[in-house]
Amino acid sequence: MKQKALFFIILFIGLNVNGQTPCINGFAGEYPCNDYDLLSHTPVNILANTIGNPEGSDLWGWTDPTTGKEYAIAAMTNSTAFIDVSDPLNPIYLGRIDTQNGSTSFWRDVKIYNNYAFIVADNIGAHGMQVFDLTRLRNITTPETISPNVVYNDVTSCHNIVINEDSGIAYLVDCKNVGRGIHFVDISNPLNPVNLGSYNNEGVTHDAQVVTYNGPDTEHVGKEILIGSNESKVVILDVTDKNNVVKINDIFYSQIGYTHQGWFTEDQRYFLLGDETDEQNFGLNTRTLVFDLQDLESPELEYTYEGPSNAIDHNGYVKGNTFFMANYRAGLRVLDISNLGNIGEQLTEIGYFDTYPDNDGTAFNGAWSVYPYFASGNIIINDIERGLFIVRKSGTLSINNELFKDHFSIFPNPTNTNPTIKASENQNIKSIEVFTILGRRILSKQNINQVEFVLPITNQSKGIYIVKINGLVSKKLVLY
Repeated sequence: MKQKALFFIILFIGLNVNGQTPCINGFAGEYPCNDYDLLSHTPVNILANTIGNPEGSDLWGWTDPTTGKEYAIAAMTNSTAFIDVSDPLNPIYLGRIDTQNGSTSFWRDVKIYNNYAFIVADNIGAHGMQVFDLTRLRNITTPETISPNVVYNDVTSCHNIVINEDSGIAYLVDCKNVGRGIHFVDISNPLNPVNLGSYNNEGVTHDAQVVTYNGPDTEHVGKEILIGSNESKVVILDVTDKNNVVKINDIFYSQIGYTHQGWFTEDQRYFLLGDETDEQNFGLNTRTLVFDLQDLESPELEYTYEGPSNAIDHNGYVKGNTFFMANYRAGLRVLDISNLGNIGEQLTEIGYFDTYPDNDGTAFNGAWSVYPYFASGNIIINDIERGLFIVRKSGTLSINNELFKDHFSIFPNPTNTNPTIKASENQNIKSIEVFTILGRRILSKQNINQVEFVLPITNQSKGIYIVKINGLVSKKLVLY
């Protein structure tokens, strides 16, 4: 009986917690892929609480400026989850902030300013904007339910939040009690948000990007420019003076379904726009519209990209010469935009990782959003049904875990006794931490400085543990 149980434990490890799954012959495990490997996956039932029908929503990331650790902030229908993704092969779930009023929402959004997270939710009543000091994550050793530091209650339900980190202003959009346009909040003191009023002259603002403009139109350099996706058009506004917002122009285009979300290129010359329902309404393949904004007063359609399927495009973000798109049932799609403005194919797909392996159909499942801005190069994806994925361009993983993993061994493993950790290649064991598979730290030993160390673990429950050595190398350990 013991041998049979041990067999299933080993099988479980091999199938579920075996670290990186490379993209080979078009698949990483069950997931279709091209040039992107799966590093790890954390399912919805770990990230969310049990209220309603838990699913994934929007997503953002934070890098601790003191420790350099990277964190995923995964919005869920009923909460906001925080995950330490510094070791992408072994992410650690730290806890969640529950929805403010006990209700659920398909639309929950979070952005970051000055080491604080700002969280809103839509169609949920009196939720307000939750404010959370992210540096509190440094002290969490056991997953917990976290309370926000402050809740800003001048708004109820808001669909989205945008922050210009240069100015310390949050732009809350489609807030149901203040006009459904743009609501301005001074968050320069994050724990004391200040209402700066609203602007509602252009209908419903669904999403937006706000920049301190430094693009090619010299007339507007230094101004705060907002580009809003306003359901049936794109609107360009000068929002420098919140009491005197100046409309610069509208952008219209053919076959408008629902003007959803877009992003500037880094030189602020081009704007890449996604329409959420054009595939559904007009039978199109995934469509990305590229507008030339060299003159903000006279925007022009530069190029229209059509993807390989009719999956619905959702949120997309630019990093350098690459566009990272959450494409619902087609997962993450990665496009090269370095040819913008030239003749020929101006956007070219160079990779993908499909978190919804069933099909690439036109429906609202799969990848909701992506975050490509970690310095490590790791990319996080929040999938509606499947939760958080960490992926990376194939052949580029060079974290310390991989570099040093062969320098340390644990024997016996699996074990029902205290195993021995051994170092080789002139390495020393300096510190040891042991975590449960859900991320709860159960043991920490510092200043060991030995080549062998007997791990005192037999008093723990049978199961799978992560042993972190010297803060760099993670090993799986099975106690039976």
